[in-house]
Order: sequence, then structure tokens, then C-alpha cells
Amino acid sequence: MLTSSPALAALSPAEQKMADTVDAGTQADIALLEKLVAQNSGTRNLDGVRKVNAMVAPEFAALGFETRWVPMDAVKRAGHLIATHKGKPGTTRMLLIGHLDTVFEPSSAFQTARREGNMLHGPGAGDDKGGIVVMLAALKAMKAAGTLAGANIEVVLTGDEEAAGEPVAAARADLVAAGKRADVALDFEGLVVIDGKDYGSVARRSAGDYTITATGVTAHSSGIFSPGVGDGAVYELARIIDTFRKELPEPNLTFNIGIVGGGATAALSPDEAEIRATGKTNIIPPIAIAKGDYRALTPEQVERVKTKMQEIVARHLPQTQATIRFKDSYPPMSPTPGNQALLNRLNAINGDLGLAAMPALDPLKRGAGDISFVAQYVDGLAGLGPSSSGDHTPEERVDLTSFPRQAKRAALLMTRLSRERASHKHPGR
Repeated sequence: MLTSSPALAALSPAEQKMADTVDAGTQADIALLEKLVAQNSGTRNLDGVRKVNAMVAPEFAALGFETRWVPMDAVKRAGHLIATHKGKPGTTRMLLIGHLDTVFEPSSAFQTARREGNMLHGPGAGDDKGGIVVMLAALKAMKAAGTLAGANIEVVLTGDEEAAGEPVAAARADLVAAGKRADVALDFEGLVVIDGKDYGSVARRSAGDYTITATGVTAHSSGIFSPGVGDGAVYELARIIDTFRKELPEPNLTFNIGIVGGGATAALSPDEAEIRATGKTNIIPPIAIAKGDYRALTPEQVERVKTKMQEIVARHLPQTQATIRFKDSYPPMSPTPGNQALLNRLNAINGDLGLAAMPALDPLKRGAGDISFVAQYVDGLAGLGPSSSGDHTPEERVDLTSFPRQAKRAALLMTRLSRERASHKHPGR
């Protein structure tokens, strides 16, 4: 399944050269992937992230990119790799996005790569070390065909995509600056395949969380619901959570409560991953806390949902109070005409490669990602990495047969875009 494909009449000689180069380099690509996966680079393993950078940066340098490492000590993260290739002035400026880190820290039992036929089982094999390998394979093919020389490309590989450093504005400042310079953003996180069909991603939802703190009058339990005591903090929190369930639902929105605690005392841990609560059944609890997350498709939906949540929280049961605190992590990548136009361009390439057209993926079917930080500034397309399953679990496996077609798609798309004039700000948006 990893063997070369026949020549396709719709491809130019340079494009056929790229396709042939991708096929010829597949085994070397897999070897590089195995090497990257073997090095743990959990987001908080700062040394491990730097070691992956030390493997990847020379690959870009060999292709004529100027590389630099941007330390992120200020946000307690390793840093970002930025690689720049200067091509023909006035042509499309492309931003390529990926990440060096994984969710698997050194404490994880999942540390090694294992080949299973046409699958590679390993931490980050798909997300996103596989994406980096696809990106490099596409660029190597362009180099071999002579099309890289004229391409204006900036690569940003973050070291903390899975858990962005704080403040996020500082952690993503370099990526946002690159987005403002670019005409097109191409994200090399994983391809989504459903029932054997490849999908293109023109939208990704936001990621944010919230903390609800309810308070009430504490007293003996025999006084619950009485005029002077009221309903207590736990009932107030339960009212809010249940009203969210009833009143918030709308298309493209999901919201979840992940952790709850309440009692005579309740406190959220510094890392906000634990609530410690104490109490007795005959004490009306004066405090209750819940944390959850929400994901929306557009900035307007984010603000509308936050406003509605605040209105629900403010209603209050007798003798109780409550507040809600929001923490936004990833903005949405809204579907735009410009994003769809990029997918249309990719589908023209699919036709030339003899591949099926890719429908736009339902944004409910993928999580947030780094491309969302630049989505307000530049047209973008996500999902140019390989197909994988079990991401973020010990069952993560990447489909090695998806590497050649993804690298060919990316090489042809970047080549064709590189020959066009820079947009000077995105008329398709």
C-alpha cells in the first residue's frame, strides 16, 4: 500500500516529480517519524521538547530555511521553532503550523513506537509528529522539483500546543505575528477520515473553561429551604448546572461540567484539577464549586453563550449567591468563504491526483488547535497531517498509508499558491 502511484495526466512535469519524490521518500519519512516518536516531548518535558526541536530544525535548514528557536521561559514552556524560507517577492506568503509537544509526559507508560503493518503505534505518532513529517515530505518534494525556490513560507512549530503556557497572549505572540504576515495558513494536524472518506477542515471550534462558585447560608440541615436560611450552595450550583443543560443548547455548541465539589468547605487546587470538600449530611453547605468547558464556532457565539451563562448564574435561589469566571484558551476558527476557497483549491488538486473530493468536516468532529489563533487574520485550512486514531490515548496509531497522499496534496497546493500574487489582505474573508 506504500508503493508508487502511476503518472497522472493532469499533473505538470514538476508536479509529477513531486509525486514521485514523495513515493520514493516514504520509508525515510517513516524512519524519521520513528525517531521523533521515540523522544518523549510531553508539553511539560521542556528538555524533551527541545530535543525534538534539535532533530527537526536541521531538516528545515537542509531545505534552505533560516531557523530560530524562541524560548518560552516566561510562560514555563520550552519554546517554539520558527523556520523561514524567502521566495519570489510579491507572491503568496504561506504560514505552516504544527507542534513539537505531545500530551504524553515522562510519567506516562506510553513511550515507545511499534510498527504494526501499515500503522505506527506510538505517542504523538499522529498528533503531531506525523504532521511534522508530512510537512517536511511535502517541502522535500518541492525542493526536488525546483518549486520551493520561489515559495515564501514561514513555519511555526509550537512547543506547547497541547497545554499552552500562560499568559496565552505571550505564548502565542510569535504565531499571531506570523499570521498577520501571511496570506494563507496551513495546519498540519491530523486528517480526519470517516467511513473511508477524507475530509477537509475549514473550521475549528474554540476551547475555554469556566468556574462556578455558589455560596449560601450555613446552618443545621433541619433549616433547609426556610426563609432565613434558604436553599444552600449545593442546590444553587445544581440549579445553574441543570439550567445550562436546558437553556444553552444550540448548533455547534458543546459545554460540559468536568468536576464538582461542595460542603462545609470546598477549595479548588492551584492546578484547578481537584476540588477538596468536607462536610456532614446535617450541615447546609455554604460553598459549592464546579468547573467545565465550552466550545463554540464563532466569536459571536462565544460572547452570546458567555452572556447567557452569566444571566443564568445571576438568577439565584433564596439566600444564595453565585459567580462565574471564564478562562478562554483557544479562539474559534470560523468557517469563512476564504477558508472554503482553499478547500476548493485542494479539491482541484485531488482531481488531478485521481483522489476523491474532500467534503468540509463538521467542526463538531475535531478539537481546538493553534491555527485558530491566526484565523481572524488569514484564510486557513486545517487537517493536512496524516490520518490517525486514538489520539491523546495509549492507543494512538497513525496510518502510514495516509502520508504519501497528504504530502502530495500539500506539495501541490503550496506550489500552486506560491505562483500567485500576495492577496494583501484576504478578499475572500
